[in-house]
This record gives sequence, C-alpha cells and structure tokens, in this order.
Amino acid sequence: MANEPKPSAAAAEADDAFLHSCMYFTTNRLSRAITRIADEAFATTGLAPAYGYLIRLVIVKPGITQKELSEKLYITPSTLTRFIDKLQAKGMVERQVQGKTVLVYPTEKGRALEPSLRQASKQLKASYVAVLGEELADLLTSQQEQASEQLER
Repeated sequence: MANEPKPSAAAAEADDAFLHSCMYFTTNRLSRAITRIADEAFATTGLAPAYGYLIRLVIVKPGITQKELSEKLYITPSTLTRFIDKLQAKGMVERQVQGKTVLVYPTEKGRALEPSLRQASKQLKASYVAVLGEELADLLTSQQEQASEQLER
C-alpha cells in the first residue's frame, strides 16, 4: 500500500468531476449556501427562516389548517407539528381543534413580528440578488420550482 502511486492532479480532478454534474450534489451545495444567507437575514427576528415563513403564512390566513401549512411549506406533518409546538411555546401561535382538524392562529406576539419577518424576507432576497443579479436569481428560483414540481410527480 505504501508503494501505490499517487494519482496525478488531472486524474484526481477527473475522479471528482462527476460531483459538478450531479444535481443531488450541486443542489445540496446551493442549499447550504442559501441557508447560511437566510439564517443571517432572519437573525434579527430571533427565528430560523422556516419558522418565520410559517408565522407569515399563519398571519396571512388565520385559522389555516396544519395540513395546508404542511403542503405550502413542503414539510411533513410531523415536522410541522414540531415547528408549531415550538412557536406555541414561544407564544407566537395557538391551535384550535375543530373535530379532526387543527387550525393555527397567530397570537398578538406573533402578529407583532410581521414587519420584521417581511424585512428579513426582503433582506434575504436582496442578499442573493446582490451576488447573483436579479435575472439569474429569478431564473434559478423559477427553474427550481419547475424541477421540484416535476420530480415530485
């Protein structure tokens, strides 16, 4: 083993070239980059971006069902339940049960966050547009939405 020849730089580069043409790898790389930018933008709210968007949806549609929230946020019902549990513990949302349906409402504390959540969303977009340019940012967003819809079928 100690006598094995080391691969040349060109061979090593070729060995990992598949990563740069792999949607799985490149999408995860992009996800990590945009998550870092989103975390920075939402830091002023004291919430992770996913929680901020959840509250925004609840504010826009008080009494939204957990099922609808799960579908809109593209997360599993169990993940949504954990998110709502945390936001409820912070006093930002409340649940009301109607039969088998659970409705989610914003509290006054949750509503009070709306301006800072909107600002964080604007800051997020401004941050990635500053790097990518508006045309590429819009194109990437549109293409990702289209690809996601096709892959989920």
